[in-house]
Amino acid sequence: MTSSPPATSAGRDRRPRRDSRVGDKIFFNLSRGSGILLLVIMAAIAGFLAYRSGLALSKDEGNFLTTFEWTPDAPKPVFGIAVLAFGTVISALVAMAIAVPVAIGVALFISHYAPRRIAQPFAYLVDLLAAVPSIVYGLWGALYLVPHINGLTAWMDQYLGWTYVFKTTMPGATPRNLFTVGILLAIMVLPIITAVTREVFRQVPRMHEEAALALGATRWEMIRTAVLPFGRPGIISASMLGLGRALGETIAVATVLSANNVLSLHILDPGGGTFAQNIALKFGEALPFGRDALMASGLVLFVITLLVNGAARLIIARRKEYSA
Repeated sequence: MTSSPPATSAGRDRRPRRDSRVGDKIFFNLSRGSGILLLVIMAAIAGFLAYRSGLALSKDEGNFLTTFEWTPDAPKPVFGIAVLAFGTVISALVAMAIAVPVAIGVALFISHYAPRRIAQPFAYLVDLLAAVPSIVYGLWGALYLVPHINGLTAWMDQYLGWTYVFKTTMPGATPRNLFTVGILLAIMVLPIITAVTREVFRQVPRMHEEAALALGATRWEMIRTAVLPFGRPGIISASMLGLGRALGETIAVATVLSANNVLSLHILDPGGGTFAQNIALKFGEALPFGRDALMASGLVLFVITLLVNGAARLIIARRKEYSA
């Protein structure tokens, strides 16, 4: 009798390898399908907004880009986004100017200064701020921030009024303005920017930090020469992510801001408006044509948000070691 040849290790491993290849193909197809589905959804949203916007813009009696007035349901519809675009951009820029430096400082404290027993609970506390609903921030802003910010606005008017931007023409008025909205938005986007920046700082190669310290650098000099240059693309990307959140915030802004159709460079004066706030306040009472006009303003906000996120992706792509 002849004995059958013993099974080789290659023969035993052949089936698992084939199964793993099938699993890889399934996972690859599912991932590709998810990406395609996302693109289809985005294209469907853009197409819907573009169609409804076209219906509204074809009957607009004013210039959509420069008109201050918003009366789409009048016998002669006149509406434009000049005030809304200005308010959206200014409030978001104020939020970024406040939130980004604070977020970088908090991220550095958690990742390089605080002991581990303090850093972990502090990081969890900062992350929990992102879970607070927008309406809670809005109520806090309306009931606490607005009544207690008069001292700050009066100080800015007195010492920074020469800049024209921080000059108020209505002393004593309730500070429901773009500056107050910017402070509220800064608090809301702070957890997002901090979390992303903290993770970027943790990805800095340990050898770079040790090399800087070995050359006699202090901790701050090590951070300035090794950590911040490496994390610069991540900081910018985190800021862009926070900017996208600030541009589209609705309920909190609607609760704090006193909306009107006046465009003023004095950001401490009450009034102004944003895209999201205008849509939230007027959608329920708008007629069908008025809703089409709101869709047109939503399309502009959609495009701005896409441009912001696209810029963030381009910045990441420039740093190969970070994107890898």
